[in-house]
Amino acid sequence: MRRREPVPEVASPPTSDPPINEDGHVLKSRRGLLAAGLAVAVVGAIGVASTLNAGAEQITGAPDQTVPVADSPTGAIADTATPPALLPWGERPTRIRKGRAGADSKTLRAAGVAAASADTTGSILPRGRYAPKGRTAETESESLLNEKTDVPPPLPPSAKADGEYNVDYIYSTARQDAVTDGVYSTLTVAKPTLGEKDYHSLAEIALQSADSDQVVEVGWTVDPLTNKGSYDPHFFVYHWVNGEETCYNGCGWVQFSKNLKPGDTLAYGAAKKFGIQYSNGSWWVAFDSEWIGYFPESLWNEKGTSFSQSGLIQLFGEIAVLDKDNTCTLMGNGNNPVDEKETSASAFFTTTSYINGPALSFTYPALEEEAKGGKTAKELGKYGIKPAPPRSFRYGGDGKLPDEDAVC
Repeated sequence: MRRREPVPEVASPPTSDPPINEDGHVLKSRRGLLAAGLAVAVVGAIGVASTLNAGAEQITGAPDQTVPVADSPTGAIADTATPPALLPWGERPTRIRKGRAGADSKTLRAAGVAAASADTTGSILPRGRYAPKGRTAETESESLLNEKTDVPPPLPPSAKADGEYNVDYIYSTARQDAVTDGVYSTLTVAKPTLGEKDYHSLAEIALQSADSDQVVEVGWTVDPLTNKGSYDPHFFVYHWVNGEETCYNGCGWVQFSKNLKPGDTLAYGAAKKFGIQYSNGSWWVAFDSEWIGYFPESLWNEKGTSFSQSGLIQLFGEIAVLDKDNTCTLMGNGNNPVDEKETSASAFFTTTSYINGPALSFTYPALEEEAKGGKTAKELGKYGIKPAPPRSFRYGGDGKLPDEDAVC
């Protein structure tokens, strides 16, 4: 069986730490909801001033091809918007430490910095890109598990890129029904490898309406389609309006930071804070030590709905692959917390907290299915999840059962 060298753990932050309008053509995909595959929904809730429950476990470790998607136009940097005075976790914003523009994730890790501009143009305007994106919903059957798309997967230059392609989505999720003004968590930023022709592997926070139709997302992704052929982790944002997909890093996103933008490269192996908070008519997104930008609520108002509080919070790892039953794409850092030999080295979400929300109480649909003796019990051997109450959990895997030989 295949084993990876454990990823060195790094200390997670202490718990006391407390527009670009996009009008580009969308490559339409025909989405089909299939009741197959692993869909786990996760959400965490806790008040801003809350602390860890006494005796509760706390995770202390954290370790060029042509892009066949449409670029959307750039816009202007916000010059009048005012973010909250404090970041979601209670700190005053400071400038993120960055490496040289164009540096890869390994170089950033060695230099001890958080990120770098993905390009060397000096632009601080992100460019939206269209590519497959999964979406977890209130229940497994309502989550996006499979779709047909006209966006081809990463292909060798000589391969023909046309036609219709299958995309399977697999999630390891924690969820909670929670009315909040925002959420934040500390995530392991990893660099998972992708199986041949698979689309992406990511980790994110998804703040959703109660019916999961309205969504704001932030996290990191390894996705060569949205990041110009790069297999490094990149910062990303996304949103949904009335259940309709938009695009990565654009489609109404308003850039605020003049230092870091969606699409920039992140150092892997570190634990970094990601957060979303509603303020002054917009959903603001924070990373590490800065406010990065926002999605104005007008994006939803213009489509006949309001969206100023969450009703559902979900945190999850997600992979998008051609065949869920035969993939070598890693989730998280590839270590599976269900395997005792890999638990301590697996990727995590930790110090999760809500802004003006209820007490934290994750549920784990995959574990509930396992208790029923369902198919998910076997699937956990491929991509697992392990709670670490009250604000944390570990997740990930390599797509193979412990007794299977590697074929990748």
